[in-house]
Amino acid sequence: MRRARRVVIMGAGGRDFHNFNTFFKANPHYEVVAFTASTQIPGIDDRRYPRSLAGKLYPRGIPIFSEQELPKIVRERDVDVAVFAYSDVSHEYVMHKASWVFSLGCDFMLMGPKSTQLKSKVPVVAVTAVRTGSGKSQTTRRVCEVLKKMGKRVVVIRHPMPYGELSRQGVQRFASYADLERHHCTIEEREEYEPHLDRGTIVYAGVDYAEILSAAEKEAEVIVWDGGNNDFSFYRPDLQIVVADPHRPGHERSYHPGETNLRLAHVVVINKETTTDYANIEAVRTSIQQVNPDAIVIDAASPISVDKPELIRDRRALVIEDGPTLTHGDMKYGAGVIAAKRYGAREIVDPRPWLVGEIRDTFRQYPAIGALLPAMGYSKEQIQDMETTINACECDVVIVATPIDLRRLVKIRKPAVRVGYELEEIGRPKLEDVIGDLLARLARGRGAPAAKRVSGGRGAKRVPGRRGPKRVAARGAAKRGIRRAARKAGGKSPRTRRGR
Repeated sequence: MRRARRVVIMGAGGRDFHNFNTFFKANPHYEVVAFTASTQIPGIDDRRYPRSLAGKLYPRGIPIFSEQELPKIVRERDVDVAVFAYSDVSHEYVMHKASWVFSLGCDFMLMGPKSTQLKSKVPVVAVTAVRTGSGKSQTTRRVCEVLKKMGKRVVVIRHPMPYGELSRQGVQRFASYADLERHHCTIEEREEYEPHLDRGTIVYAGVDYAEILSAAEKEAEVIVWDGGNNDFSFYRPDLQIVVADPHRPGHERSYHPGETNLRLAHVVVINKETTTDYANIEAVRTSIQQVNPDAIVIDAASPISVDKPELIRDRRALVIEDGPTLTHGDMKYGAGVIAAKRYGAREIVDPRPWLVGEIRDTFRQYPAIGALLPAMGYSKEQIQDMETTINACECDVVIVATPIDLRRLVKIRKPAVRVGYELEEIGRPKLEDVIGDLLARLARGRGAPAAKRVSGGRGAKRVPGRRGPKRVAARGAAKRGIRRAARKAGGKSPRTRRGR
């Protein structure tokens, strides 16, 4: 009898475990001999995928090694296949990994939706993106708000972030801050969960997404998938909303698996339109038209708010931005920099002379971060090193532009202000239009929405459910709407102003 093919799954503590659970766990034709962990997330190697999650074919669980040990694993375990299972990396990066694997003598495998997506008993609205930092979080919050106004019981299921003890993280339910403490959540996890909890939305996450789905279905009329990085949904969506970022035009077609999301999208939200050049917006719109011409396009912005803007003017400011956005998301600035410039900071202080410990290590790994401080909190040691760095930095004010109020978790011994941002659609269609269309179609038993072409020419918008001859002058209307939104926010025309 032919032996099972031996597999290594290359991951980062999320998609890798899901691919195992859905395809390999009970499959006698394959034997997963190891997971490897990339350097994208620190401290997740040197663990073991536990027996309780691995199933009866793996009574000892499965070891997790650093990705750098892949040649040794392939050689010692006679590996046949390496499965690539992490996200927000360039197409070129993926093929370099494939070439590396081929040079070791094994096959290289990517797994798509057919093998890994689960079907829900209730409708699923999936929010994903083309890159980390595009604005998924505020888009997901807006989707939940719309659904609740339509009278639906909404439960959010978040892409996995299992950075702790895996055996205790199979199914996690968060309804209050007490649940965050009970599950020993990292800053990265809190940044995704807390904004939902603040709005009364229950959140599920963990490792076993079949069991998570089963639990969530019992209390939800609609499930909202809150994607991570630029990965595609673990569940088959009835409506797929994808967020694109005009601050990084071209990335929607050059990063894995963000391009997959773009091609699968029913709706594409072009975010941050009031803070970039119009040419960038049009470049993204052209990409959408070329790759997925049937997608509905929604124009949007993420205007910022600052709790104490008077503390910024003429001060030397240390800016703390969302960690993953600056690190593997490759963004050079975020909402904090915009706030510093808008409210007249004298200087953005470079934190690098005061870096310590694991924060210094982060800058070594991602030297392009520059004169900003990413909010890193994957461990207690990393949080402590960040606190030490902040308080040692010679600045007058700290601008905290993270999704949660970092001041609750880190003792900042300097004046500090918090920056927030929410999604605002520009013109029509809006999210309520496409979500309302989805719910109407499901009520009629017609399934996912079909986009209707209502205007000719490149970059034309789609309006859900329209059958008549009504036309939308997408380019002119979008341009006027963007400028109105910019003026309302107190900024300049998007031709000249930059930022989030």
